[in-house]
Amino acid sequence: MWRGLAPIGRDAGSQGYRRYAWSGVDLECRDWFRAQVEARGMVYEVDRNGNQWGWAGDPGGADAVVVGSHLDSVPDGGAFDGPLGVVSSFAALDELRLRGAEFTRPVAVTNFGDEEGARFGLACVGSRLTAGQLTLAQAHALRDGDGVPLPRAMEAAGYDPDTIGPDPERLGRIGAFVELHVEQGRALDLTGDPVGIASSIWPHGRWRFDFHGEANHAGTTRLADRRDPMLTYAETVLAARREAALAGALATFGKVAVEPNGVNAIPSLVRGWLDSRAADQATLDTVVTAIEAAAHEHADRAGIDLRVVRESFTPVVEFAHSLRDEVGRILGGKLPVLGTGAGHDAGILSGSIPTAMLFVRNPTGVSHSPAEFAAEDDCVAGVLALADVLEGLACT
Repeated sequence: MWRGLAPIGRDAGSQGYRRYAWSGVDLECRDWFRAQVEARGMVYEVDRNGNQWGWAGDPGGADAVVVGSHLDSVPDGGAFDGPLGVVSSFAALDELRLRGAEFTRPVAVTNFGDEEGARFGLACVGSRLTAGQLTLAQAHALRDGDGVPLPRAMEAAGYDPDTIGPDPERLGRIGAFVELHVEQGRALDLTGDPVGIASSIWPHGRWRFDFHGEANHAGTTRLADRRDPMLTYAETVLAARREAALAGALATFGKVAVEPNGVNAIPSLVRGWLDSRAADQATLDTVVTAIEAAAHEHADRAGIDLRVVRESFTPVVEFAHSLRDEVGRILGGKLPVLGTGAGHDAGILSGSIPTAMLFVRNPTGVSHSPAEFAAEDDCVAGVLALADVLEGLACT
């Protein structure tokens, strides 16, 4: 499976992946998923929001156990974030067939669409739509960097955008969703464990900072006469690092757009996107408020107009304790339980259905990068753990 999936969307220069939602590369990933489903004699299905499903058992049955993750990527992302969960889900089913296990509940593998939000700027679009956490108006307002609206991108990819929206009937048939994911950090490497269980997802969000200044000639405008929004943006980046360090949180400006974006032109607009996360809501609020205050202070001093817009937000997610404890019991009760600062479809769906997560060790802690890595032995350990969980939940 890895050999079949690995070349899709890999950039020859960076060696990272560029699998953006509803692109040609995304369609190749979707074709790969469908082929895996059909090769196993499962029932293939695409829901109203473009999420893919492969069913072992009755798709219309109740109390289903679902596993899976996503196949899209961040710009120049790694090979494991998302795909490891999908590949491991199919491999876990293969393992259970070798064991001769028989399901007493419907089981499905899923590929949720647009989890990373790399194209339209909002993470977990497929699961948010399904759970009713994204309205039709909000979905239709999403646009990529070229101004293409989400509905048009879906239509160009052969999907019907008129069907998107909440899917409570589907969620009502799911009794548990377990998502396996490569760890995005080094907690398991430090404990020496190949697999862990998720306890919670930190609250996190994305904020857009628009710094409006005055375009002018870089070679003729005196420094004293400039209204340069780039300087205010730079001060804000430094403030974000400072405030996050003081609070024990995380804050990152990882995306920036500049107008007119000329080497010899003072910018008229610098637009930067802040990603901030913390272990609890109060700490996150403190950090973001402090960053905004610093940005406004620097902007006022420099004569820069500033607008801050919260583009997305996900509150703290405590995975269902009953399911988490059951997963731990199935796996022997000895695996470490750890929190994470990364968002996942399992976190979005946790408000609607019981969800849990397994993490596979990442020895470097690097993620969202071509350097992302998990050793083959650890990946196999993850598959076997997921197979045990499926057997414990769906074969009893």
